[in-house]
Amino acid sequence: MIRPMRVSIVVPVLDEAAGIVATLDALAPLRASGHEVIVVDGGSRDATVALARPRSDRVVTTRRGRAAQMNAGAALATGDAILFLHADTRLPPGAAGAMAGALGRGRRWGRFDVAIEGRSRWLPLVAFLMNLRSRLSGIVTGDQGIFVDRALFAAAGGYAPIPLMEDIELSRRLKRLAGRPAALRDRVRTSGRRWDADGAWSTIALMWRLRAAYSLGADPATLARRYAPSRRPRVLQLFAKAPVPGAVKTRLARTLGAGPAVEAYRALVDRTVETAARARREGVVDAVELWCAPDSRHPAFAGWAKRCGATIRVQSGADLGARMAVALDDAIARGRVPILVGTDCPALDVGYLDSASAALEATDAVIGPSEDGGYVLIGLARPVAAFDGIAWSTPEVLAQTRAALAREGVRWRELDPLWDVDTEADFERWRGSPVTPA
Repeated sequence: MIRPMRVSIVVPVLDEAAGIVATLDALAPLRASGHEVIVVDGGSRDATVALARPRSDRVVTTRRGRAAQMNAGAALATGDAILFLHADTRLPPGAAGAMAGALGRGRRWGRFDVAIEGRSRWLPLVAFLMNLRSRLSGIVTGDQGIFVDRALFAAAGGYAPIPLMEDIELSRRLKRLAGRPAALRDRVRTSGRRWDADGAWSTIALMWRLRAAYSLGADPATLARRYAPSRRPRVLQLFAKAPVPGAVKTRLARTLGAGPAVEAYRALVDRTVETAARARREGVVDAVELWCAPDSRHPAFAGWAKRCGATIRVQSGADLGARMAVALDDAIARGRVPILVGTDCPALDVGYLDSASAALEATDAVIGPSEDGGYVLIGLARPVAAFDGIAWSTPEVLAQTRAALAREGVRWRELDPLWDVDTEADFERWRGSPVTPA
């Protein structure tokens, strides 16, 4: 007996409470027929997750970003094929049968034609041009409902971890592996909210410019900023010291010795720099700054800055709080949203930075606490005077900072606690952890 093809429908969402019920209710007949619906949330601050949970087979939360969310959903998929469906898109009647028919005839991936719903009278023409371009080029956009054999998706390496053009890049990979997509005439219906808000022709012109720039090798992170210019640029500020014996990891040096402590510090900075480079490539932050102490003359600084594309700056101020305030205020004065981190937290990763960035869209400040009573990260969306009178390098740092923020009337959010490396016990923990030094 031939088993019918089963489809896993992956729906990436972010603050979609206004429309997620209609989207998922429209998929109920497919769920009843044995297909599965996986909702992947990127950190919604509204009721999206609560509304999605009873209307889907699985709801998971992952790092924000459509590519990351769709990859997370695909990793959980159990169907023969995966359909990636935007949260504002509705499938046509008989969609599962149409996909099964296309895949059964030898095609291994495909898409639907699209119809765009909105106020602009130009939207039918926009949709016609999208469908025609896709049919001629074999390149598919996410609005068209990409479906793909699960094994082929894995062979293609999934979606590239880029903040824009992830569907274009996937199309190129799939074409190389399996040829052109099945271009189904059945129409998905998607929201025209972007075209209505920004104007149909201006949106078309923008998208064509972005695609052309991407084809010519432009950085996807830069293109993402042009696509969503209202988002204030994020700058990741790395606070680092010159790797000199007696000046870094002094507590660690008491038991390991000054030389091994410096080597441990170098390894920690190396790891932080690699995380910063990846965060910049993936569009989590828009720029990286390396804030050096006591000055920028040590050759290690130039190497670290080059590896993550950082601008070199010099710390100034009487104590750590004053130096932090200078760096944070400098970025805010330039219209940027700073996220400041130290370089001794091996557990810091891109997902953590993305959570900090997302928090700063809804609140004044974000703190990444450390297990020893301090913090490994602080970010600000507005100027804050909260760094005077803090007993730095003591277990009271976090509590005193909280009190200062409260006195200033600052709204803040705290992320999950991480750990940093200060003592030999911390160093042994690092050596035995999944983020062990090379």
